[in-house]
Amino acid sequence: MRDLLLATVVFGLLPFVLKRPFWGILMLTWLGYMNPHLLCYGFMYRAPVVMIVAVVTMIGMLLSKEAKKMIWSREMIVLVIFIAWMAITTTQAFYFDPAVEQLIKVCKIQILTAMALIMLTSRERIHQFIWIIVLSLGYYGLKGGIFTIVHGGVYRVQGPGNSFIAGNNELALALVMTIPLIRFLHLQEGRKMIKIALGFAMPLVAIAAIGSQSRGALLGLAITGAIFWWKSRNKFGTAALIAIAVLLIVAIMPEQWYQRMDTIDTYQQDDSAMGRINAWGTAINVANHRVFGGGFEMWHDYVYSLYGPDPSNVRDAHSIYFKVLGEHGYIGLFLFLLLLALTWLRCSSIIRIAKKRPDADWARDLASMLQVSMVGYMSAGAFLGLCYFDYIYHLIAVAVAAHHVLTVSQPASDTPVSARVGAGSLESTAGAMRLR
Repeated sequence: MRDLLLATVVFGLLPFVLKRPFWGILMLTWLGYMNPHLLCYGFMYRAPVVMIVAVVTMIGMLLSKEAKKMIWSREMIVLVIFIAWMAITTTQAFYFDPAVEQLIKVCKIQILTAMALIMLTSRERIHQFIWIIVLSLGYYGLKGGIFTIVHGGVYRVQGPGNSFIAGNNELALALVMTIPLIRFLHLQEGRKMIKIALGFAMPLVAIAAIGSQSRGALLGLAITGAIFWWKSRNKFGTAALIAIAVLLIVAIMPEQWYQRMDTIDTYQQDDSAMGRINAWGTAINVANHRVFGGGFEMWHDYVYSLYGPDPSNVRDAHSIYFKVLGEHGYIGLFLFLLLLALTWLRCSSIIRIAKKRPDADWARDLASMLQVSMVGYMSAGAFLGLCYFDYIYHLIAVAVAAHHVLTVSQPASDTPVSARVGAGSLESTAGAMRLR
């Protein structure tokens, strides 16, 4: 039944995607984050759904007259250089065939990111794009939050199998990144019931992240919560939301969770933590000896036998920073960090511009919450190797698109998305006033 329902939705919308390719971008975002096909049990589970929608969307982008524009910002230029460098390091990889396979996956992610950026040409589209991300990941956040409350936090919250967020740690990072985006929608929403629902969603998603029992998520939430409060326009309301989430977590989580979190202080006695430190040392040794790093998928016995501080403890890097360092060397790490830094500065630029314009509160809120989401990624990601996760690259694209809309388009003539619902007469009046 799930397969038939999903097939009806996906394939039924494809003809419309040819005329409105932005619908294809939204569908790809939904498929990429929620992974509804991985929740099926029949033919849709293995069907190349994303590829089919991507091809149809590309055709629609070529044929449709719908607005589209590639923005060659400094972030996009650095990203292209980073991809080119990854292609170069692949030629020098320890394990060439697996490295090529991973490079193809990364390039596919970046092609879809570029497609999204090309289509994010207005405030409304950016808003819709954020909504799809929030709804897709929020599904697992709300489900996981309720699951954690019902079972008293005894079981770990997991994501859909065979996806970027399949594991408890991966899902936790994605949820930590999503909470600020929910807050952005909450700040912009004019409909009371939806605003209340978004307000309830934030603590539940935080509980789901804690319910994953990921130590990285706990550290990420702590750091993100502080930045979340600092960046908020309504600091009292934000503090109340954070307090509610903390009180619920304290009341719900069992003793075994506290024991697991205590291992953060006693990491020397934890095999997982020591394995990560060994992997980080391996990454440093590889980068010190090889300008191009070890290439994708280098985390195997042979590399550890040459460069591992403890050759017998073979693990993945479990860190966005050390994974990039080991696989692509110091140059790759520099490009990765530069990309993140430029995006942060882009958001700061949006905030500075928006503060001077009464019509641009949406951009200020968006940029602030994008920075908070980036903090979640950079903090929790220090203990998880999701350096190629499409989420962070989508946020980079959103920051670039929002800056372009704010500075090149005419946002003063835009009406907030939520305010336009059921307000056609007001729009007509405003339009007439602008014409005069």
